[in-house]
Amino acid sequence: MDLGLAGKTAIITGGSGGIGRGLVLEFAREGCNVISASRDDTTGRKLAEEARTLGLKGRVLAVKTDVTRRDSVDAMVAEARREFGPVDVLVNNAGGVAHPSDFEKFDEEGRRWEIALNIDGVVNCCQAVAEDMLGRKHGSIINISSNSSLLGEAAANIVHYGGVKGFVNSFSKALAWEWAKKGVRVNNICPGWIVPYKAEEVGGGSFWNRFGFDTMGKPDDMEKALEEGTLYNMSGLPIPRLGRPEDIANLALFLASDLSGYITGQLISVSGGAYMP
Repeated sequence: MDLGLAGKTAIITGGSGGIGRGLVLEFAREGCNVISASRDDTTGRKLAEEARTLGLKGRVLAVKTDVTRRDSVDAMVAEARREFGPVDVLVNNAGGVAHPSDFEKFDEEGRRWEIALNIDGVVNCCQAVAEDMLGRKHGSIINISSNSSLLGEAAANIVHYGGVKGFVNSFSKALAWEWAKKGVRVNNICPGWIVPYKAEEVGGGSFWNRFGFDTMGKPDDMEKALEEGTLYNMSGLPIPRLGRPEDIANLALFLASDLSGYITGQLISVSGGAYMP
């Protein structure tokens, strides 16, 4: 199905992580010109080169960006305009857990880190693309939240993270209401566990490399544990397979396209049925 995204300008934040990698490559495959915005520009440049090697229809440009700083985000958006033209799509994928902890022991530094990345980062990016989208009365914003904001058990030892992602859910709905009549749609994806195919596919700052692989095992180990029914928090999924980056990208592509033009303010969990409202 032609999604009509060829030649569109898409900004994807957090492009160096597992979900981000899938988003960047799949949007480029559809013909979008993609800004991969991440603090890890080394991984970003490798991803851009991979897109070229694969011969994807859209261009990928890695732009070093700290979404917690508005000046850095503004500079990234300006670069997107210079290279590709006005921004059509924003995927706010940058986010993360500072570190697992019992809530009563969670430290102030970790709290501030999670607020800056998961809340301020989303707000900064939405405001930075407002001129392009509202000025042309057309645009799609997809905010990536987490099942941790929807299920208590999904927020085990990451309670504060579940809370800040809850902000993203409410913010997305409120912004969707305000901007709907101005031609801009805002939707929200809540992933469950989304596992990279290979450990080397994610950057050093990724959740997986900071503590995820130590907790859950490498991708091949997780696949084996799932088959054996011993994989933490996943062996009981209604859809008995690992979630992969393209599972998020496929939905994001639909929400970015005009095929979803009558959809805004929606929250969709992509988690193998772990969350069913």
